Amino acid sequence: MPQQRRLLGRSAIVTGSTTGIGFAIAKRLAEEGAKVIISSREKENVKKATKELRDQGLDVKGVVCHVSNPDHRKRLLQEAEENNGLDILVCCAGVNPAVGPLFDCPDSAWEKIFDVNLKAPYLLTKEALYLLKQSKTGRVIYISSACVFRVHHSLGVYALSKTALCALTKNAAPFLAADHITVNCVAPGVINTKFSEVLTPNEKETAHLLSNIFLNRFGEPEDVSGIVAFLASDDAAYITGENIIAAGGIHSRL
Repeated sequence: MPQQRRLLGRSAIVTGSTTGIGFAIAKRLAEEGAKVIISSREKENVKKATKELRDQGLDVKGVVCHVSNPDHRKRLLQEAEENNGLDILVCCAGVNPAVGPLFDCPDSAWEKIFDVNLKAPYLLTKEALYLLKQSKTGRVIYISSACVFRVHHSLGVYALSKTALCALTKNAAPFLAADHITVNCVAPGVINTKFSEVLTPNEKETAHLLSNIFLNRFGEPEDVSGIVAFLASDDAAYITGENIIAAGGIHSRL
């Protein structure tokens, strides 16, 4: 468990947090002292993840929430209001039902990708403002992707949705600054999760991806969760409107 307890007395919501990066984020925030509400759309996954973290002595609650469902989002925020308010909102839920080139995406998949990856974070942030404005340390953190900065042929429309999420970060930050709410985004590279398995279907593709990563390894969920904990803490009080790449040094930008 991290020695730092920077988030004592704070409350957080992490969407898409029963597996992978989202789970690691929820765990790290709780380890640093936050009361955390974890959520995803599958009830059994929520129960399992909640039990696992509670068994480690962490202060977590689980709420079933499909982020595209307005009633689910309302229930999630009501739970937060009853759970000591809301200081930290982490939007991690994401989908990619259409792996492949940009113009091969069916209309139905396009709608689902943008509904979950962009519209839902925007609406959840908007709906959560009444709670975040009551906090003296309001934080909104979006989870994007390094594919925003480096094209990958199989990520197509998913990359567009994550690019728009970075734009949401830039546009929301100045509007929420007056309420002392910071807005930042983390863009992970290839992280060892089930979600990223599509990027490494064979040894050749794996070797190609690794050849472009300075550290010569794929990331772990904990490589992202520590950055999110930093952004949620007072250590990042003067950072807002930023997109932080966590991709092992993959060529992306200056």
